[in-house]
Amino acid sequence: MVQLTRIYTKSGDKGKTSLGTGKRVAKHDLRIDVIGAVDEVNASLGIAILDLDQDLKKILTRVQNDLFDLGADLCMPEGDGLRIIESQVTWLENEIDRLNEALLPLTSFILPGGSRASAYLHLARTITRRAERLCSKLLEKEPSLNIFIFQYLNRLSDLLFVMGRYGNNHGKDDVLWIPGAHRS
Repeated sequence: MVQLTRIYTKSGDKGKTSLGTGKRVAKHDLRIDVIGAVDEVNASLGIAILDLDQDLKKILTRVQNDLFDLGADLCMPEGDGLRIIESQVTWLENEIDRLNEALLPLTSFILPGGSRASAYLHLARTITRRAERLCSKLLEKEPSLNIFIFQYLNRLSDLLFVMGRYGNNHGKDDVLWIPGAHRS
């Protein structure tokens, strides 16, 4: 386990930070951007959890823990240490399928919102999509990146979409997009 006895180290005061391997990289390095975006996803889930029922809280608490695993995986580019694995991606798929079964079929695109909980879930989804886009760039630059990192983020954004609908009274209270509704 990690034990932090000192929060500031001053080692990043010149624009560099350390990966888990000890390698120093610029704080604007693409890998650090991905790690930062994943951290933002996790923080946004912390807000979303506040307004959810126990079933969805349990799912997102597990996801938050998985996101720390994912961050650890990103922090160790040589592949040593904790790795995201296929079963974590499969678990997300199973949760998506389980929750989606309770939803009304979509008849249009939906607008983010409806309930407060759903609005937070949609915000978390958009942050996850950004993390996914950054991860895609990293994957292109570093083909040896653990592919399950990218797959996990991709499935997580889908899960958050489904959860957003689930939080809107199983889709009954979704706010639907009405194409061209305000054209003169």
